[in-house]
Amino acid sequence: MTRYDLKALPIWAAAICAAGLFATAASGATETPAAPTTPVAPKTMKIGDVLTGQLNAMRSRDAKGKRTNVYQVVSEPRRLPAPAGLCNLETGPETFEIVVANDAQATQLKKLVGKEVALKVAEVTCAEQAGQMSEALVTKWSVVTKPN
Repeated sequence: MTRYDLKALPIWAAAICAAGLFATAASGATETPAAPTTPVAPKTMKIGDVLTGQLNAMRSRDAKGKRTNVYQVVSEPRRLPAPAGLCNLETGPETFEIVVANDAQATQLKKLVGKEVALKVAEVTCAEQAGQMSEALVTKWSVVTKPN
C-alpha cells in the first residue's frame, strides 16, 4: 500500500489561500466604487402629452371569458395627473395598457405591434382591477406619428 505524505498539505493550502487573498486585494484596489444611485423623480404626465415606447401585444381574457388582444407600451416612469399620482408605486407607472374602444383602433394598433410608437394621451388612470398586466390604463388616445 502506498502512503501519501500529508505533512506538506497544510503548507500548500496556506499558499493557495494567500495567493487568492493577494489577487482579490489587488483587483479591488483598481476598481472605483460606484456612486450610490438616487431615484430620479418621474416626469409629470399631463393630458395631451405624448407617450412613446415599444408597442407590445398580449392575449388575455375579458370579463366574459372571451380572448382578446391587449396592447401595452413600456415607457419611462411617469407621474399621472391628480388624483392618480404615482399609482401606489415608488417611481410611478412604466407600463401603460392601451385600451381599444373599437375595431378601427384595434387594426391601427395591430399594424404597429413591435415598433416604436408615439401616442397622444387624452385620458389615463391607474390600473385597479385584479388581473391587469399594466400599471396604468390609457383609455382615450390617438397615434401621433408612425415611425418607420
